[in-house]
Amino acid sequence: MFIKPVFGAALAFASLGFMAQSLLAADRTVTIVNNTGYEMVEFYGSNSGTDSWEEDILGKETLPHGASVDIDFDDGTGHCMFDFMAVFEDGDQVKQEGIDVCKTGTFTFE
Repeated sequence: MFIKPVFGAALAFASLGFMAQSLLAADRTVTIVNNTGYEMVEFYGSNSGTDSWEEDILGKETLPHGASVDIDFDDGTGHCMFDFMAVFEDGDQVKQEGIDVCKTGTFTFE
């Protein structure tokens, strides 16, 4: 009886495990830039798998025109796809869906 080595399969499973671990460990920090001409008074970022905007990430702070803030979107779920919503001093709301925070380093509201 001949036993065929299965090194290829073991290597493939190890590679899949490494890729999954890499996605879980991905840097989810995104620089949010406000270039709208208006002060951003609220900002929400929720993973695309939820129906809730959660809490205002800026809290009591605001983001003036021309300013930026670094936000870590690692919510512990492993999601990379997020939806953003910004609320400005004039009451306008701007929504952007499907932002890949694992690949996007900077997102600008204009």
